[in-house]
Amino acid sequence: MTRILVTNDDGIFSEGLHALAQALASLGEVTIVAPATEQSASAHSLTLVRPLRIRRHGERQYSVDGTPTDCVTLALTKILADAPPQIVVSGINYGANLGDDVTYSGTVAGALEASVFGLPGIAVSLATRSQFEFSHAAEFAAALARRVLESGLPEGTILNVNVPPGPVRGSRLTHQGIKIARSEIVEGLDPRGRPYFWIGEQHISWKEDHASDYAAVAEGVISITPLRTDMTDYRALELLREKSDLGRENAE
Repeated sequence: MTRILVTNDDGIFSEGLHALAQALASLGEVTIVAPATEQSASAHSLTLVRPLRIRRHGERQYSVDGTPTDCVTLALTKILADAPPQIVVSGINYGANLGDDVTYSGTVAGALEASVFGLPGIAVSLATRSQFEFSHAAEFAAALARRVLESGLPEGTILNVNVPPGPVRGSRLTHQGIKIARSEIVEGLDPRGRPYFWIGEQHISWKEDHASDYAAVAEGVISITPLRTDMTDYRALELLREKSDLGRENAE
């Protein structure tokens, strides 16, 4: 039997999570292990300074009071240790995860943790701030998951998928775009008169590049970007080896 693990960073009660799980049920047995509360922008972080607790919400539905990475780790080592999944799908996120945002994204981190365990991972985000209708994204995610289950992915690779709102108009393989962002910082005083700073909405533009994830979504098509857990810049590595003395060992 095909087994699928579903997680997210918006929490166990997210509509996008359950739309995804329902669509994936056509492929096999789905287990949800998701954060108990929203964990947006938690990146690929593990909780090491306190214990974690697992709560069961129904048949094959669990929450963890931690990050998406915690959820996948506990799912694969404890909850599903005797019947591991063949794939991990993370999402569907409220809002896009494009360009540099993948380094912050808990949604992407859930898929990356699958790769750490040697499993294929897919991260799915709905690239909108207002029209949160998940059915088209969920159907595409299920079709993509079927193809990955049949054909696999290169070792250490996940797929980061961003779906524009509305009916699917096509998809494109892309690379990470480069964004130009300015975060709005909200300042205030708490009830005790102490200042606080709240990182608010980002004002974003991006470098024009037809092959980027930003461009695909702006044109109304789904962006599929392969990402790797190995973040080594091999081109820069070779360049530095050729043109500098960095990393050279002293011969005695």
